[in-house]
Parts: sequence; C-alpha cells; structure tokens
Amino acid sequence: MPLKAELDPDDPTQGGWRLLAGWIRPERRVLMSAIFLGLVGSGAELASPMVTREVLQRLGSQSSVTDVALMLVAVLILSTIVTYMQTVMLGKMAERVVRRARNRMLEALMGARIGAVRTAGEMTSRVTSDTTLIREAATSSVVQFVNGAIALVGSLVLMGYLDMMLLMVTVIVVAVGTGMSLVLMPQLSRLQQQVQEHLGLLGGRLDSTVRAMRTVKASRAEQRELEALGNHVDDARSLGVRAVRIETAASTLTSLAMNVVIIVVLVVGGWRVSTAALDVPSLVAFLLYVFGLALPVVMIITSIATLQSGLAASRRIAEVTSLAQETDAPGACGQPPGRSVPSETVLELRSVTVHHAIDSAPALDAIDLDLPRQGHVALVGPSGAGKTTLLSALLRFLNVDSGNILLDGIPYENWTIEAVRTRIGYVEQDTPVIAGTTRDNVLYSVPDAGDDAVWSALQAVDMAKKIRSLPHGLDSDIAAATLSGGERQRLAVARVLVSRPPVLLLDEATAQLDARTERAIVDAVRDLARTGLVVSVAHRLSTVMDADRIVVLDGGRIRATGTHSELLQSDDLYADLVAALRITTLSVPSDAV
Repeated sequence: MPLKAELDPDDPTQGGWRLLAGWIRPERRVLMSAIFLGLVGSGAELASPMVTREVLQRLGSQSSVTDVALMLVAVLILSTIVTYMQTVMLGKMAERVVRRARNRMLEALMGARIGAVRTAGEMTSRVTSDTTLIREAATSSVVQFVNGAIALVGSLVLMGYLDMMLLMVTVIVVAVGTGMSLVLMPQLSRLQQQVQEHLGLLGGRLDSTVRAMRTVKASRAEQRELEALGNHVDDARSLGVRAVRIETAASTLTSLAMNVVIIVVLVVGGWRVSTAALDVPSLVAFLLYVFGLALPVVMIITSIATLQSGLAASRRIAEVTSLAQETDAPGACGQPPGRSVPSETVLELRSVTVHHAIDSAPALDAIDLDLPRQGHVALVGPSGAGKTTLLSALLRFLNVDSGNILLDGIPYENWTIEAVRTRIGYVEQDTPVIAGTTRDNVLYSVPDAGDDAVWSALQAVDMAKKIRSLPHGLDSDIAAATLSGGERQRLAVARVLVSRPPVLLLDEATAQLDARTERAIVDAVRDLARTGLVVSVAHRLSTVMDADRIVVLDGGRIRATGTHSELLQSDDLYADLVAALRITTLSVPSDAV
C-alpha cells in the first residue's frame, strides 16, 4: 500500500480515500451485507410513521386498529433484530480490519531497513492508536453514512408524499444547517491528524526518556524532561480542544437546524390543517418524520467526522507500511553456485564505499580488506572511524554505494539476506535483552538447541552461577531478573556461542565487563577463532591486543594493519590510542604477541 511522495502533508484527505479503501476492500462482501441489513432496518423504521398515521385515521373513523397495531409491533421487532445483527457483523469486521492493519504494520517494521524506522515510542503509537481510528472509519462509519443517507432520502420522499410544501420548508432549513456543518469537516480532519502526530512525538520522547532514566536522574533533568513531555501533552490537548469545539459546533448547527424545522413545520402545518389542506394524522406522521430526520442527519455528520479521522490515520499507517524494506536481489539464493573449493578467505571487501547521507563524507571510503576463514581480527580507531559502519555493511544492515563484498568468493547480491546472516553472528554494542525467559534469550538464534548447549554457553561467559540463582533458572522472566549492563553483554555473547556461526562480529562486546569476566569472554572468543572468524570492535584495546590481526581505521579508510607489536612500531595513531589508555607492550600477555 504505497504512499505517494507528492501527497500534500497538510491535506489528510488527499490520497486517504484510496488508502482507506484498501483496508475495506477485503471486507466488501461483509460490508455489502451490513448495508443490506441497514436497508431493511431503515425501511422498517420509515414505515413506523405511516403505520401511526393509519392508526390515527382509523381511530377517527371508529375502525379497528388491532391489525395495524400488530404491524407496528412487528416493525419494531424486525428493526431491533436487524440492528443487532448488523452491529455484531460490523464489530467482527472492525476487529478483522484492525488485526490486518496491525499485522501489516508489524510486518513492515520487522522487514524495514535499519535507519528507516523512527523511534520505538512513535511506532508503538501508530500500531496501537492509529489502527483504532481506522476501525470505525473503515467499518461502521461507512454503513452509518449509507444508513443515514437511505433514511434521509426515504424520509424526504415520504414527507413529500404527505405534503410537498412542508417538505420544501424542511429541505431548505436542513440544507442550510448541514451545509454549515460540512464546511467545518476539513479543518476538523487536519486538527485530528495533528493531535495524532503530537501523540506520536510524545510516545517517542517518553520511550527515549524511560530508556535513559538513570541518566535523566543523575543529570537532575527530571523537571526538564517533564516540561518537554508536558509540552507535547499540552499541544495535543490544545489541538484536541479545538477539534472538540469544531465538532461541537457542527453538531450544534445540525441540532439547531432540526429544532428550527420542528417549529416551522408546526407553524406551517398548523396553518395548512386550518385551511383543510392537510389532515391531522398526516401532520402527526410528518412531524414523526421530522423528529426522525435528526437521527440520519446526525448519522451522516458523525460518519463524515469519523471518516476524517480515519483518512488521517490511514496516511500515518501508510507511512509505516511503505517503509523501505530489506529485499534480496533478483536471483539471490541461500547457497548460490560459485567457489567449489573453500579458500583461506571467507569475506572480501573490494573498494567498498558507504555514505550515510547524500553529499556527506563517506563513512567507508574505498575499503579493500580480506578477512580469513579462521582467526581473530580486531578493528580499532577513533570514534567515527567507520568501525560500526563496516560491521553494518557486512551484516547487510545497509547497502554499499559502490564496490562489492564477497562471502566465500560469491558477491553479496547473489546471497539472500537470511543466508548471509545465518553465517554471521552479531553482538551489538547496546546488548538489548529479548522479551521472554533466559532460555528464550540464549536460544534466540537457534531455538531448537537443547539446554546442555545453553548451560555450556552460560558457563563460558561466567553467567551460569547467576542464572542458577534465579528463582526459575532458565525459565526466569528476563524482564523480572535484575541484570547489569555487563550481564546483558555476557548473555548476548552466550547467544552467539550457542549458534557458533562461521563469522562472529563483536561490537564493543566487553565495554562494560570487569577484568575477570572480560578474560572469560576473551577465552570464549579465542575458542571460536580456532574454527571460525571473529571480528572485534573495541575502544578498550586490552580486549584486542591478542588478535591475530588488527585493522586501524581512520576517517573511513584503512590506515594500517598488523599485530599489536607491529602497529606500535609502525603507526602513530595506534600508538597514540594505546598511550591514551596507558597500555604498554609490557602489559601484553605472553601468549598474545
């Protein structure tokens, strides 16, 4: 459901009808059935005043009204049953529409490219609140509009049958009132869209604030954050109040028009009865239609207002469903034909260049690098040197602008994204935990592995004792367990130890560990490096000094490569980095050089 780039952001209805229709289309048969039930129910309700007129006329002529009274009861029962059936049908349809919209958004979010997704709070707001707005717009409001239109047209026709002059007076007054109400609808739609946008911003700010709560409190910034959040709340309230005023003005104008109609009909109708141009039963029936006329008019106005909210929500939902997606190149497969004899090189970068933004300096600039099938390669350099960008390119979190990356001698475009990531494990810098149990977290990449593999991985990262101390061991809810930043990092490393991928990328995997635990991680990395490739990124050079090879990055380029001892002698930048951390060659373990 693509969103056209040329849509006017200030006009939430432009393109919104097409987007809203996309959610309704799969339910068109159910919608038509609901409309048919609405026709039956509206027909039954329209018959009531005419039946009442017949009762009054028979009373005037001293005739029996039993059969007509029974007909009136039957009409009431039929109308009640039809209304119930229609309401249930629309309720089920609405839930299906919301489910479909949420699933489509979640699929788009899960498949989106890294960097295309906005803040977690705003995305949560769109998945939860925006989908509820299209619920009524895509279901009951459509039927409500049709029912109201049918009831309105039917009432006007029968009113014309009763007295044409009274009909003309009624139409003029109602048209003026409803016309003034409809003029307010576009402005109402814009305000409702702005309210949703501010709620999304509120969700995004609140999400980032909660995530950084320790920093907020340590910086004594609670009041500042409260004020910033309060600004979004106040903006949403202010816009909401304006929307309420406009919506109330629209309904007030409609109600005023209906009250004026009643007064005019009583005056003009009474005059026509006095002149014998109209009998009393017909005037009563006409008044019943006038009283009933308020409901379809209000239904139409309300449905239009609801549709305006739905149109704005549809556009916001479309912004999520049209996020740039990760896609495989044509012809890509899980095991493309290519090099038949494994070489000593598992990954090759050939003139790889990456820009994070148009016209910006390259984050990676013509990188040429061969990574061996076994061993430990460390990436070091100052902040912004391109280390994490290089890992992102290897993981296909981003596409290279020029150059190529080869896996087992085969260009990346010939591999599916899933096939590449199956062969490359990753421990990210922030090391988030996954919702679920400890077992769920460790087995996240290989859910079919057994508990023995889990305990072995936890033992390797010095986490087995901690997990055994939890009330339910591996079945403990990780959200309820109090884990430090270092423990979360160890849990993330345990996750890749279970899967043992041919290539492992570690982005600051030991940044929050004490010396003892760091040693355990280093030992685990060494074990992996005996059978596969480990690529480490770290600002703590103590974790990479024992690497088989160190690559120094600076300004997106490879500045130098070699061992720790070689680089101390040959590269000033590396020597400066080491000196800044007060590390000398004397601190290097005997088996690391």
